[in-house]
Amino acid sequence: MSPIAFAILVIVSVAFTGLLAGSVRFRGIGLGSAGVLFSGIVFGHFGASIDHDIADFAKEFGLILFVFTIGLQLGPGIVQLWKKQGLTLNVMAVAIVGQGLALVCGFLVLLDLPPFTAAGLFSGATTNTPSLGAAEQAARMLEQGTTAAGIETLEAVYAVAYPGGILGIIVSMLLIRAVFRIDVASEAKQLSDLEKSRREPIERCCIVVDNGHLGEIPFSQIPGVEETGVRISRIKRAGDVETHPATDETTFQTGDIIQVVGSHSGLERFTPLIGHRSDEDLMQTTGDAQFRRVFVTARRALNRPLVELSLDKMFNATVTRIIRSGVEMTAHGSSRFYYGDTAHIVGDEASLDRAAAFLGNSAKSLNETRFSALFVGIAVGVVAGMIPWYLPGVPFPVRLGLAGGPLIAAIVFSLIGSIGGLVWYIPSPANLALRELGIILFLACAGLSAGDTFFAAAMSVQGLKWMAAGLAVTMIPLLTTGITARLCCQQDYLTICGVIAGSMTDPPALAFANSLADSEASLTAYAAVYPLTMILRIMAVQAIVLLFC
Repeated sequence: MSPIAFAILVIVSVAFTGLLAGSVRFRGIGLGSAGVLFSGIVFGHFGASIDHDIADFAKEFGLILFVFTIGLQLGPGIVQLWKKQGLTLNVMAVAIVGQGLALVCGFLVLLDLPPFTAAGLFSGATTNTPSLGAAEQAARMLEQGTTAAGIETLEAVYAVAYPGGILGIIVSMLLIRAVFRIDVASEAKQLSDLEKSRREPIERCCIVVDNGHLGEIPFSQIPGVEETGVRISRIKRAGDVETHPATDETTFQTGDIIQVVGSHSGLERFTPLIGHRSDEDLMQTTGDAQFRRVFVTARRALNRPLVELSLDKMFNATVTRIIRSGVEMTAHGSSRFYYGDTAHIVGDEASLDRAAAFLGNSAKSLNETRFSALFVGIAVGVVAGMIPWYLPGVPFPVRLGLAGGPLIAAIVFSLIGSIGGLVWYIPSPANLALRELGIILFLACAGLSAGDTFFAAAMSVQGLKWMAAGLAVTMIPLLTTGITARLCCQQDYLTICGVIAGSMTDPPALAFANSLADSEASLTAYAAVYPLTMILRIMAVQAIVLLFC
């Protein structure tokens, strides 16, 4: 049998048995895809080794797929998350990473750990798989060269410390809950009520125009209208029985009834500018004004402000709302379309047809994965990962590597949206599939490489020392930061759990946090700290390898 065919059979066997083991859950917690790592260790222990070059390629390419697809998913919403409470949450995450790094360096000196052991301990105890890949790349960059035994030590220590890392994260969450005697359900309800009070739903209302000073001023030029964020959609002229579409260029006369869309506070500020509310609903009035939801899929409409697109002037159609990633927002002149947005448009039937054609409105395109843009983004990320960065006080260059470079590139490209004919959009099912494939390939090959030495290490006195040190690296930073955040910053428990899971980049811990209550607080905090944490861990583990080796 050829080496390639044998490698494929071994990897798929490891993946299948690992996923099967990972699907077993105890009290709602399972290993998930992490089960592939331990399956690979078992296969490797019993001699199922594959060609090193094939294993290295599969492992590194899987790592790239994993981090790149994560970056594409988190990118569009990361700016808003950082604006809300990103600084506080990321300070907490930096404190966790910094304490973990200090503990590992302390153990390296006090316990006389080899540098590769310390790097594997840092990655495994913090359940951060991409940092393991970064450590291996840093080891290969050493001028004096690195033996295969050094890489195997990294992977063996990672595998020994990983289970304790997952257990330590969950135990830390439970200890914080017990120390403060937190009623999670009650706190989740308070968070939900607070979020509802902050979030203003988009509303519509009808207004009778009684301001005779408006004259022939178009809607968009009414003083103060821009600050309210209100959009106009329909108008029924005084004495008329039919409703017609309205745009930013529409002018008014006393007695006209208009329908506008905006937030509750925006509508309250806008109404006195032109008149008073009407009980009439123009949605129920006959006329040529119609409403349509349109998918934005045409490249010509992307990353351009609505005022520049001028749909009202070109097609006599008005965009009243934009739905992006499930979030509904009022359309403004400065609003820009991203690929996959849903636009709410009002106009007559012919105008809506022309506007829909201009915006694309292709549901089929939303289900297509654009591999050309995906590969361009990966290539840019790989190149970015090879660029050396010189940090103050560090006598060697640090690189983002194949884990950090593609992650940063994905976040940047997802924010840009498109360049020319390249559109960085992957449907959610495809994104999840590529991400899972990537992490499965990486863990399978890492487990196979570590299998030769894992059991000997885990059953030795040295292995027990690694496990104990790993638990300390996991739990001490989480407990100190979590307790401090609760006492000093009055952070809610679910947000603390999200920061804990995100600072460890650990999906099983996030799943556990989400199971505690019906709230998005943990997921939001997780997403807010994930990118910075990932970059810091990738750079920190390289520093351990390069500085001490």
